[in-house]
Amino acid sequence: MGQYNVCPMEEVLTKIVESMRAGEAVTPQVVDRILRQESRTLPDPSRRLSKRRLMAWYMRQREEHGPALMRLGLTAQEDEALIHLLRAKPRRTASGVTTLTVLTEPWPCAHDCRYCPNDVRMPKSYLSDEPACQRAERCFFDPYLQVAARLRVLKEMGHHTDKVELIVLGGTWADYPERYRLWFIEQLFCALDDFGTEALACEEGRRRARYRAARETVLEDGRTVADALEERCDQLQAQVDEGSLTYGEAWGSLKGLRQLSSPEGREASWEGLEEAQRRNEWARSRCVGLVVETRPDAVSAQACVEMRRMGVTKVQIGIQSLEDRVLALNGRPEQVGDTERALRLLRLFGFKSHVHMMANLKGSTPKDDRLSYETLMEDARFKPDEVKLYPCALVESAPLTEDLAEGSWAPYGEGDLIELLARCVCATPPWTRISRMIRDIPSPDILTGCKKTNLRQLVEAEVLRGGSAVSEMRIREVATAQVDVGVLHQEELSYATVNTEERFLQWVDEKGRLAAFLRLSFPDQGELRRLLQEQPSLPLEEKRAMIREVHVYGRASRIGQSGEEGNQHQGLGRALIKRAFELAADAGFDTVSVISAVGTRRYYRGLGFADDGLYQTASVAAFR
Repeated sequence: MGQYNVCPMEEVLTKIVESMRAGEAVTPQVVDRILRQESRTLPDPSRRLSKRRLMAWYMRQREEHGPALMRLGLTAQEDEALIHLLRAKPRRTASGVTTLTVLTEPWPCAHDCRYCPNDVRMPKSYLSDEPACQRAERCFFDPYLQVAARLRVLKEMGHHTDKVELIVLGGTWADYPERYRLWFIEQLFCALDDFGTEALACEEGRRRARYRAARETVLEDGRTVADALEERCDQLQAQVDEGSLTYGEAWGSLKGLRQLSSPEGREASWEGLEEAQRRNEWARSRCVGLVVETRPDAVSAQACVEMRRMGVTKVQIGIQSLEDRVLALNGRPEQVGDTERALRLLRLFGFKSHVHMMANLKGSTPKDDRLSYETLMEDARFKPDEVKLYPCALVESAPLTEDLAEGSWAPYGEGDLIELLARCVCATPPWTRISRMIRDIPSPDILTGCKKTNLRQLVEAEVLRGGSAVSEMRIREVATAQVDVGVLHQEELSYATVNTEERFLQWVDEKGRLAAFLRLSFPDQGELRRLLQEQPSLPLEEKRAMIREVHVYGRASRIGQSGEEGNQHQGLGRALIKRAFELAADAGFDTVSVISAVGTRRYYRGLGFADDGLYQTASVAAFR
């Protein structure tokens, strides 16, 4: 039998490499053509070759130093070119890190907002056929299994998994019991620590076996726990959809079955978490960012302390609107004052703020939404670092269906919505990033409202047609593009909030494209002093500036290696930090702290920072 029958993947890879060595322009389209040609010769058409399968095979060969690669004799340049060519969804790591989303388990919510989906299988506001939700359900909402499974897929897609930003979504973080929060975060770190070791597969197998055994347990009525849970979910969902039951009531009815289906022990301690964090400083996959989401009214000084102990660096808060009238009409009991207080605290503790804002709520108009967004960007009480700007999309389980039926709410037309969002983009300052404009709600679930998954592209096209200058961060990111570091120059932007003076330092090219940035905060000493007088045990100090974020864009590089495809490890971040210390000294601050992630502690120690409670700190004099 020939070589092809032994390993079809090697045959395909050989043809690609031969084309590259012959000087041909090998594009993704050329790769697809080769894969189609070879697939047609396979005896089993169902085993069609794909770029994803080829990439997974290639990555395994690289890791195991397989004989196929030995026969090909690839150079380092050819290896890098192949990864770049075969990598699936390159935008996933274009921000410089590998982003990984995990979901908490279903849990009752303190509110019943009219726009919010109520899928009893999911945490409040999420739907069971959203991609991240499907992944979480397949992993039994176990944080360890979610991280392990997702990292494996991303690695097979050709993405580096050395630097990971963990995003914890689901119900309001503060609503979960402290014991669950502690266990969940500890398991995230344990999975990162184990990734790339034999311990991971053993632990995964053990957990999945236990979950499956629990679900296959036979109840007194002859049904398995899994069947009983599925049937009960269907019954309760119908009642929730018709409005005769709330999400919280449905959750209470399912609590017993869910406990039977999730036998995994949830013992955790602060000592155990801190040990997992110490291990992560040396792990192959390190946590360089940890994000949780909560409500404005749940942000307190003690909550901030707990989040820092857990390693959180960014907090997402759902504010939805800056009009108390609109919030009340939509069943949202918080007020604008809660948002202001939350952002003040997050800034003093050094967190990055990521707010959720929703257009087209009941009682609002495009003009109201535009003015509210402009207030968010311009009013010193707010000025967040990032924004998710969503249009309201109606799903069957949301109480807003009643308002649609009686005519008190209707979706904006597509043209009005795109115009509104385009004006919001133009109103966004250069230190704020719009991370999303559309949720991953599957189109069939949306009864009415925007179903365009490419909404952002439509909005950006409208912005270009208007000819307006745009400074919003995401539009300016270099993303996957290569940038000559030699043409970059450093810029400094200043803006004020009610309790800080902010400095946004950025590296940009001649076209204004953003290659790296740093957020430096000078806290108002009077407000900080008052807070410490009220709560003297807080881990905050006077005369201390705070670096809230350092970020270098470009393809994620391996820890400690230069980025052949981007700007990482080229000294851009180090230069920004040096300048931050100069500015802090000029402003009269004695020390500078950084809200470092667990996986970046060693990097900052190498720059002269010392561990200092919940932060890392260096004196201005010593650094200069």
